Amino acid sequence: MASDGGRKQFWKRSGAKVPGSIQHVYGAQHPPFDPLLHGTLIKPGSKPPTTPVKLKKVSTFQEFESKTSDAWDLGDDDDELLAIAAENLNTEVVMETAHKVIQNHCKLQEQHKFQEEHPQEEKQLESAELTSIACADNRLVKSVSEGHTSSSSDNASENSSMQRSQSLPQASTPPLVSGMADYNTSVTPALTEREASRLDKFKQLLAGPNTDLEELRKLSWSGIPKQVRPIAWKLLSGYLPANVDRRDGTLKRKRKEYFVFVEQYYDSRNDENHQDTYRQIHIDIPRMSPEVLRLQPKVTEIFERILFIWAIRHPASGYVQGINDLVTPFFVVFVCEYIEEEEVENFDVSSLPEEVLQNIEADSYWCMSKLLDGIQDNYTFAQPGIQKKVKMLEELVSRIDEQVHRHLDQHEVKYLQFAFRWMNNLLMREVPLRCTIRLWDTYQSEPEGFSHFHLYVCAAFLVRWRKEILEEKDFQELLIFLQNLPTVHWGNEEISVLLAEAYRLKFAFADAPNHYKK
Repeated sequence: MASDGGRKQFWKRSGAKVPGSIQHVYGAQHPPFDPLLHGTLIKPGSKPPTTPVKLKKVSTFQEFESKTSDAWDLGDDDDELLAIAAENLNTEVVMETAHKVIQNHCKLQEQHKFQEEHPQEEKQLESAELTSIACADNRLVKSVSEGHTSSSSDNASENSSMQRSQSLPQASTPPLVSGMADYNTSVTPALTEREASRLDKFKQLLAGPNTDLEELRKLSWSGIPKQVRPIAWKLLSGYLPANVDRRDGTLKRKRKEYFVFVEQYYDSRNDENHQDTYRQIHIDIPRMSPEVLRLQPKVTEIFERILFIWAIRHPASGYVQGINDLVTPFFVVFVCEYIEEEEVENFDVSSLPEEVLQNIEADSYWCMSKLLDGIQDNYTFAQPGIQKKVKMLEELVSRIDEQVHRHLDQHEVKYLQFAFRWMNNLLMREVPLRCTIRLWDTYQSEPEGFSHFHLYVCAAFLVRWRKEILEEKDFQELLIFLQNLPTVHWGNEEISVLLAEAYRLKFAFADAPNHYKK
């Protein structure tokens, strides 16, 4: 009893303030006081209601709490916050601003439909939309600042409360602006933050006096931005030197050397020794992809020269069907260096200046030659390189997915019947051109990418369709499916997943060749 009496005496004490008092945390359980709901301003020195207890009978603990405070807290911030909360905004201005926000949202909806039909007027609508948003924001900021001017008497507290209040409307505007940015991105191709960051890394790397090729390979493995892909491919293929000062001289010398070959050999295309080669090239070029590009007479002329000169200068293999496809990615990428169109397949190549076309032709020839130097055994007599790679693919698939391998074997489907083209054309006939270009970004970043890493890409590509393969129960249906895989809608995302799986397989099997065999 004595202790209870002492405890009661302690809680009733209300003399000097005791430091370390507990203050309410206004959050989900204790929402801040809203003057708009209660209708009256807070009197100086009063506290907002905290808990739903009866006000007539105040506990002694609450009485003690109301008369104590922290020794290090003078209460200036609390008074400031309460003053801001107590200010009444102009209701008409608030309603007007809210109405404008709703109108802006409706305009964005209408703008989306309108720009699909009239994409040329996009800039005019965008500027008008930004102006209306800016006007609404300025009006809201003005209304809040007027409220502060009329309610604050102390100059110091007026300035600090002005800064706090102006942060309210400014914080509400970014979602509108970012929404417009997202909308514009969906209409016109724009760089995302990640793409812009990657592009800056490439530009910084390429801007140095000597490009670090190893670092360039690391960056390029995950894809090369379109803006720097031409110069990156020339460096990765070994066509251009790493030293910046030597590049112009190298380009001039190699381009001149190519057209010396043209003058020396191209007129012999109708000779008895070479006419069969030229005839086969002339037949194969219309079979290339993309369709619109291959039908342009200027493109046909350029490709015939490139392929004929390479065949004459490489008599060990000569021209073999499939080599014609390997020119296309280089040609398309180097054309993009001089134009701004997103789809070069629909661009009229003949509209480019003759000097530019000559540069593109020579660069495509040399880069294709560098590629074929690493896989030339694919195109020599009997194509032993392809035969070997198809056999390795069969052994690899039997280890990573025995069910698929056994299913193909049960229905007598031979790997050579569908995978020969995968090796001969480097999957160019299996995926769209945009995917091939993305695939080659990684191939040129990998050591022996076209000759070695391609094997694991083919294995991952086959296993990718295991569900569809296992559903087919007939030889003919299986073969038709494997020769016409549904990749027409593929993009960078599908290729990135395919490359990641191929890298996993390479990591598991490349340094352990005995793992190929059971």
